[in-house]
Amino acid sequence: MKFLEYTPFDSINLFLDQLNLGDCTIRGNLEAFSCKHTATDRRLSISLEHEILDYLGKSSDSDPSSPVEHLSSRSSRKTLIYLVLTLGHMYPDYDFSALRAHLFFQEEEMESFKQMIDTYLSDASRQWAATNEGSSLLDSMTKAIDEVIKIRECDIYSYNPDSDGDPVQEKGAIWSFYYFFYNRKLKRVVSFRCYCTSKLSADDFLIGAASDGEEEDALIDMDI
Repeated sequence: MKFLEYTPFDSINLFLDQLNLGDCTIRGNLEAFSCKHTATDRRLSISLEHEILDYLGKSSDSDPSSPVEHLSSRSSRKTLIYLVLTLGHMYPDYDFSALRAHLFFQEEEMESFKQMIDTYLSDASRQWAATNEGSSLLDSMTKAIDEVIKIRECDIYSYNPDSDGDPVQEKGAIWSFYYFFYNRKLKRVVSFRCYCTSKLSADDFLIGAASDGEEEDALIDMDI
């Protein structure tokens, strides 16, 4: 996967870069990637393919079906691998190689994405409108995504990680969500990640860390 720079995302990413909302901070980012494999991607892709086939060979009829269509289809396996590789490029220091298909959900249309923006970014939307001549944040995001990847031609997926599969599960995290727009014809993926952290919890964490440091210094100074 190769990161692609697109100027339509710039103003939105700048706005959602540590957006201050009083007691909490929102961080969001739109990114585009080509589906052309790097050497590392190719190795991981082969490894994931083998793992999936091994899983299919051992699975029973009682196992839950994959939300990414049916993994017995090579096309759906490729889709899952592209999503995992995209996450790996979004968070290069995080290991997603053990992810399973049940954490990804294929959305029927844009409605789910719009509902998430309306629900979780309502305050952000008001700030956006106040500084952008009353324009809608959702409309601006939709227009930017469509310009880069043609939404009508995309399969849309959400990622709902467990605690072990979410890189933003840090102290103070309130919520997070992830969406992927995959255009098979363009061989391109657009991702949107967004999460919110509490400043109060973060401050408590920093105070606690400072206290721990003082206790350690006291122990170091003690004669044993």
